[in-house]
Amino acid sequence: MTIDLDSQMHWARWGDPARSHPVSDSMRELIEMFLGELTERPAVPQADVRLPEVGLSDEHLAALAGLVGEDHVHTDAEWRIARTRGKSTPDLLRMREGDGADAPDAVVRPASHEEVAAVVSWCADNQVALVPFGGGTSVVGGLAARRDGFDGVVALDLRLMNRLLEVDERSGMATLEAGLLGPEAEELLAEHGLMIGHYPQSFRYASIGGFAATRSSGQSSAGYGRFDSMVMRLRMATPQGDLVAGSSPANAAGPDLRELVMGSEGAFGVITEVTLKVKPIPQVKVYEGWRWESFAAGADAMRRLAQGKVLPTVLRLSDEAETSVNLARPDAVGGESTGGCLMVTGYEGTPAQVERARAAATELLEELGGENLGEEVGQSWAEGRFDGPYLRDALLDVGVLVETFETVAFWSRLDEVYAAVKSAVEGALAGQGTPPLVLCHISHVYETGASLYFTVAAKELEDGLGQWRQAKAAASQAMVDHGASITHHHAVGQDHKEWFAQEIGPVGVEVLRAVKQALDPAGVLNPGVLVP
Repeated sequence: MTIDLDSQMHWARWGDPARSHPVSDSMRELIEMFLGELTERPAVPQADVRLPEVGLSDEHLAALAGLVGEDHVHTDAEWRIARTRGKSTPDLLRMREGDGADAPDAVVRPASHEEVAAVVSWCADNQVALVPFGGGTSVVGGLAARRDGFDGVVALDLRLMNRLLEVDERSGMATLEAGLLGPEAEELLAEHGLMIGHYPQSFRYASIGGFAATRSSGQSSAGYGRFDSMVMRLRMATPQGDLVAGSSPANAAGPDLRELVMGSEGAFGVITEVTLKVKPIPQVKVYEGWRWESFAAGADAMRRLAQGKVLPTVLRLSDEAETSVNLARPDAVGGESTGGCLMVTGYEGTPAQVERARAAATELLEELGGENLGEEVGQSWAEGRFDGPYLRDALLDVGVLVETFETVAFWSRLDEVYAAVKSAVEGALAGQGTPPLVLCHISHVYETGASLYFTVAAKELEDGLGQWRQAKAAASQAMVDHGASITHHHAVGQDHKEWFAQEIGPVGVEVLRAVKQALDPAGVLNPGVLVP
């Protein structure tokens, strides 16, 4: 297997620019029907991005080179820009305007756990902030460290840590280094006939360490589970030494320290190795579409599937708005004249497993009033499942502000949360003179509840960043006020800290601060992220 170690996303867009296409004339007409006349808003050239001067001294840089090698310490503008922030819409808006104020002073690329541990220790001793960097896909401000009080900022790029360390086929586990991106990890495991089965929309660019550090959830979570449910063991380098969590399939040996590491977002240490449950590559994959009269009816069917333990591998439901604007193939459900909501179900495994699961789910869905639309609809979704962020780039180019956010709630509150968040966003943006289009889908379900994933589009004002912040604050407060979580799988970062503190309460905040103090007393690890 050949891994392109320098593969990275575009500095001011998502993913590979070759996969991005401008808004077509017909799409532009449709958008203007909803949002009004559009105005071109191109990004500045990369050469015009404003960067702070490198704050690290020559002595600092020489010391870092002594730890990882001179060829693996980079201070040129291209490297610094590429490791600046993540890919939230606020991140992109700032980069498109040429604002590189959060750029690291240096990009440091360790090749082993020992080198990571050495750099972590050096940063703690020298009061230099350190930001772990995997694929750079954060959408919650998780990669923009607070600079004040530090002598510099280092982006610790883990992409050289790209090995499959061990496969335990008898136990069904594999140990991978944290810098592997999703496709690379799956390719390495495929040589053993195995896979992870974790496919978030960021799959092509997010890393194994990032999946663990953010408690990621993939689009096949109904069948394979969240990433945190797959993690059996983690190794993390902290300023106080190594922390290894996970020693057995299950135990009663105190609180599970894996839960302390997962979701820690680099604030407690740097994850270097992850041992995961793996499974055989499925022999058969079948996806199909279903039509429901309403979002509520489709959601109730999802609840019945989850509580009846007849879940497909993939289960996704778009609301009326998302279905009708072609984000979920509205032509396949009869178009606007028919209305309704599109559900996608997917089944993976051996032929016998797929046949049994599909038959059980189909029986229940038909009993509840679903209309089977066949495999073409589901297969179309599967083929384009990772392409959504490219549309955001095209819309930003024509002055349309687009962003996503998500939450999770118990079934008894899901309708209430859906209505409250949608109303809050619509009110916040309409109040600024830019009434939005708000779409929603459910793609992660449990016996007790489900997530809601919103996509919001509005005409961008001159101050797009301020415009979005008002909408984000309104949505976030609505989630907390109505008993939902501030995030299901996007993590906390900096953007969610205010509402995260409300969610966990003052005692919870003190617990996190105590852990931070115990593991990172100098406070150099991703400062400003996660811990309120």
